[in-house]
Amino acid sequence: YEFDAKLDAYGGLFDPKNPKFPDLDKSKEDYYFDKGVKCYNQGDLSGAIINWSMTLTINPNEPNSYYSRAIVKDELYTWKSALKDYDKAIEIAPNFISALTNRGSLKDNNGDLKGAIEDFNKVLSFEKVDLENKQRAHFNRGNSKFKMADKIGACEDWKKAVELGADYAKVRLDEHCK
Repeated sequence: YEFDAKLDAYGGLFDPKNPKFPDLDKSKEDYYFDKGVKCYNQGDLSGAIINWSMTLTINPNEPNSYYSRAIVKDELYTWKSALKDYDKAIEIAPNFISALTNRGSLKDNNGDLKGAIEDFNKVLSFEKVDLENKQRAHFNRGNSKFKMADKIGACEDWKKAVELGADYAKVRLDEHCK
C-alpha cells in the first residue's frame, strides 16, 4: 500500500503520561477540520481521519468532513467505510458533485457498475457542474459502460470528455473506438 495508517494506543488521542482529552466545543469545529487538512497534506492519513472524526463528533451534519474522510479511507483501501462516508455526505448535501463523482469511481472500482453510472448521470444532470467534474463524469461513465460491454456508449462518453478538454480520455478513445 502507498500509505500506512498508524494509530498509537489503538487510536488513543492522548499521551498516557499527560492525559488531556480534546476540546470538542462547537468553536473547535473549524480547528479540527483544518488540522485534518494539514495532516492529510503532510501524509498523516490517520491524523486526518482522527481530526475529521472529531469534527463530526462536534457537528455530525458537516458533509465536507464526511467527504474528506471518505477520500482518505479510499486511499487506505477501506472501501466499504469510504462508501458509507460518501453516502452520508451526499445524504446531507444531495448536490455535492465531487462526492458523487468520487462515489461513482469507488463503485466502479468495486464492481457496482450500474451504481457508478447512476452517480455519473446525476452529476451530469446538474446545471452548474465545473469543467473538471464534467470531464471526469464522462470519462468515468465511459469506463463503466465499457466494463458493461457497452462499447458504443463508452466511446460516446470518451469522445465527449475529449471535446471538453480531457486529453487523458483520448488514449481510451484511440485504443477502443476506431
